[in-house]
Amino acid sequence: MLPQMLDFTTIREAYANGLTPLELVKEVINRCQMASDPAIFITRVSDSALRAEAVALLARSPEPNSLPLWGIPFAVKDNIDVAGLPTTAACPAFAYQPERDATLIGRLRAAGALVVGKTNLDQFATGLNGTRSPYGAPRSVFNRDYVSGGSSSGSAVAVASGLVAFALGTDTAGSGRVPAAFNNIVGVKPTPGLVPNTGVVPACRSVDVVTVFAGSVSDGIAVRRIMEGYDAADPFSRDAAPVTLPASGLRIGVLNTAEREFYGNTGFEAEYDAAIERASSLGALIVPFDYAPFRQAAELLYNGPWVAERLAAVKDFIETNADDFDPTVRTIIEGARGYSAVDAFEGFYKLEGLRQLAKAQWSGLDALLLPTSPTTYTVEAMLADPIANNGHFGRYTNFANLFGYAGIAVPSGFESGNGLPFGVTLIGPGFSDDALAPFADAMHQAAATGAGRPV
Repeated sequence: MLPQMLDFTTIREAYANGLTPLELVKEVINRCQMASDPAIFITRVSDSALRAEAVALLARSPEPNSLPLWGIPFAVKDNIDVAGLPTTAACPAFAYQPERDATLIGRLRAAGALVVGKTNLDQFATGLNGTRSPYGAPRSVFNRDYVSGGSSSGSAVAVASGLVAFALGTDTAGSGRVPAAFNNIVGVKPTPGLVPNTGVVPACRSVDVVTVFAGSVSDGIAVRRIMEGYDAADPFSRDAAPVTLPASGLRIGVLNTAEREFYGNTGFEAEYDAAIERASSLGALIVPFDYAPFRQAAELLYNGPWVAERLAAVKDFIETNADDFDPTVRTIIEGARGYSAVDAFEGFYKLEGLRQLAKAQWSGLDALLLPTSPTTYTVEAMLADPIANNGHFGRYTNFANLFGYAGIAVPSGFESGNGLPFGVTLIGPGFSDDALAPFADAMHQAAATGAGRPV
């Protein structure tokens, strides 16, 4: 009997004790059919095809656990190509049939992982809330009145619901972190360029990152390590130059009083204070820092010329199919028409100036500990004010990819009263991906939140 959350250790132990991939696949199929949220998947691998994949894995590698991800089921955000399944980016008129897997999908399949299906998202990965899709709005696994977070909404809910052991998202402004926080799971956001984007529909090509949702830091890191590696077909792919951090006594930057903003959510603010105390109890040196340059950089992503990258990604399609866009997504993307090439260069200059100011803050820090999101909203509230409320979610996430940082989002507690989950993100310099993991895992374990929805 498999537990509700499908973690790697439990699956591997079950395989070692005689469970077969075909039997696990049958369990996954049953769970997907019984799932209470109909908006998680856009397309699922057919039951017969998924069973055939399990049989093929046994023929290729008959020894249990003989590959790094042998028989591990996973889901894929539907802006990442999977051969045999359409890529829609949550826009039916945009759908196409990819001839081959995205580079990272090929690596995961070669490692033995089994694709279960393509998950829902904020259309063209434009949003942090999960309501901007014609395929429906996946909901928080804790309270269906609340948003699941986006844009990688379906992927986060698939993991938190126990349908798959891990899922892929993408992250431009925080889409691999916010849904993790809202569903009590881990979100691993690699350094930009570490994981290749070949075969990924771009949002902002220069800062997009493929991310991993999982029940634990160790599972997420294991997947990231298989996906990563230079790919010449991706112009933004980079060779990793790993950055180390102190094994103990990390200097952790936390928000100073002047830069705290929780939009009235006193429960989340209290949980952030508890997370700071937890970090201190784990041996970290707590250092308040000035978030202002990071916040100002974050504002550039949606309120500056970087929004023009979103138009660049779909410029031909929107010329002929503007009416097929979600109205809010269309408003955001078409807003890019107001920016000039001069604006783009001036935005770049401003970002570089802010990078220098941020660098000065790092002189006394090893990592940052930030609220993943300062608040959450009901679906009703989000739809009533979709742009402003969505913007609140990105206050502490939007800067990370612009600055080239690594991040790991972990569960950190539950808001008193409504019991909704709160999460924090550990942010480190570029290519500190592995170095962040031990402390991020310690924070998750010390919070004792478990993962996913309550039993």
